[in-house]
Amino acid sequence: MRRGPVPAGDGLYRREMTTHADLRVPRRFGMDRSWAERAARPLRLVAGPGAAPTDDEIEALKAGLLRRDELAAGLIRAVRPAELHRVLAAGPSADAPEAVRAFYDAVARRPDWVDDELLARGAEACRAFGMDAGLVLAYGSLLGGYRTAAALEPLVRTGRLAGGETLRRIRETSHWWRAVTAPGGMAPGGAGFRATLHVRVMHALVNARLEAGPDWDRELRGVPINQYDQASTLGVFSTSFLLHLRLLGVRVSRADARAVMHLWSYVGWLMGVDDQWLPHTERRGRRLLYHFLANDPPPDGNSTALARALITMTDDVTTGWRRWYERERALSVSCWLLGPAAMRDLGLPYRPPWYGLTRVAANLLVSHLLGRLPGGRARLLARSERQARAQFARWGDDLGPAPSGGPA
Repeated sequence: MRRGPVPAGDGLYRREMTTHADLRVPRRFGMDRSWAERAARPLRLVAGPGAAPTDDEIEALKAGLLRRDELAAGLIRAVRPAELHRVLAAGPSADAPEAVRAFYDAVARRPDWVDDELLARGAEACRAFGMDAGLVLAYGSLLGGYRTAAALEPLVRTGRLAGGETLRRIRETSHWWRAVTAPGGMAPGGAGFRATLHVRVMHALVNARLEAGPDWDRELRGVPINQYDQASTLGVFSTSFLLHLRLLGVRVSRADARAVMHLWSYVGWLMGVDDQWLPHTERRGRRLLYHFLANDPPPDGNSTALARALITMTDDVTTGWRRWYERERALSVSCWLLGPAAMRDLGLPYRPPWYGLTRVAANLLVSHLLGRLPGGRARLLARSERQARAQFARWGDDLGPAPSGGPA
């Protein structure tokens, strides 16, 4: 892994050592150029000059579909599934298998570019965004990710984002997000640090099981959980997250944006994403996200099934007018964040963007005015925590004590 300063500018991806003439590029890559370019056009517009990938970058994207997280894969091969949770809880003990020690040794060597002050500011900014962060992650970033069939087959195979499992998975992801953004969450041994490594190992376990299955179509899809898709997913929590927040009228200062990108670049590094695809800055993140989407396959049956499941995920915990309201709110804010073309791709009905416009109006007062006043940040953080607790309560989930160092 690279240690040292963040590369200046956007630069080229690192040239892969493997010669690609010997590799069969998965058929999903560039499967429908006209659809992909149309879907990716908004990202190209905000990526700035020089957005188009170079030949070397295209080759790196192709190779990324065929590469897994080898460090975590080695851990999975060394530990029996029944022992996995115990080994993860024990950490890098002296009697652990060599592959386990190698994994923990690697993640303990933080890159030189990691800045604890930026991590803390990025986490605080994410918490201060309040309920808008949850709306954006669910109905902008996650739902927008379903628009392409690129990374959906593993989700459907595990059954974790379909039917009644959808809300449970969203709750789990929300708990992870809270751990990552909690005060001190990404310090070595912090709750977010540990949770991120757990997610990384679980991804490797799912990948190993799917790769070993006789019905995985490698020629079509590549490695089930591959470097390309992991890097693209990282953009959901960083680049796409910030773009969609602004569409809801949330004030994102330049300093906060820089810190958020730094936080999620470190999260991505811990998750095993290649250094060449860590976003670091918004400009770089937009360019990377454009490269992924411009080469992704169009939506398929998984896209529409997962989209419907997300829109209706609260049906089991709501009744009457509340159920109707949650569905309509979800459709309305999705239309505002993603646009009519994406809704058509996902097989979802169009709704006037009344809820998105409501959030814009609210944020002109709360985010742009209240947030700038003396003590405004503290009030935003306290408000965010109240909103999170109310949302989890509606989901039937008790959050317990507030994060250490956070608002009561």
